[in-house]
Amino acid sequence: MTSAVCPGSFDPFTLGHRYVVERAAARFDELVITVVVNPNKRGLFSVDERIDLIREDCADLSNVRVDRWTGLLVDYLRQESIDTVVKGLRSAVDFDYEVPMAQMNRELADVETVFLLTDPRFAHVSSSLVKEVAKLDGEVSPFLSPVIHSAVLARLAGERSI
Repeated sequence: MTSAVCPGSFDPFTLGHRYVVERAAARFDELVITVVVNPNKRGLFSVDERIDLIREDCADLSNVRVDRWTGLLVDYLRQESIDTVVKGLRSAVDFDYEVPMAQMNRELADVETVFLLTDPRFAHVSSSLVKEVAKLDGEVSPFLSPVIHSAVLARLAGERSI
């Protein structure tokens, strides 16, 4: 069975993420979306909320599961006996950022990284930008699934009422 891990913070999980996940799920028997925990960052959603939202959003993808990890990704890969990482690329900037990590992962644990280009419709979309636009009452529905969009709006409405 071929397996791969698609890691990220996914705060929130965008249609660009979903596009890469769909493409990767079509190429591997199992794809694990791994929400990588950064204890130094406070997200819009907790890690548990992100996991629940991604599970709901990807429920139609039978070979996709969602997990979490704190620490080096290669340690997670060893634990799960997986040797492939899938990363989505929006532009050359992403490539320049991802290549040193891919090379380090290969050096540390003989892990290969597969890069998949996102749909050009989402090349400008990032979770950070979506949050920034949404916080300023901009329209972000073209970049999020309905379930994620509803969760973002509800969370921001809750923050505004405090």
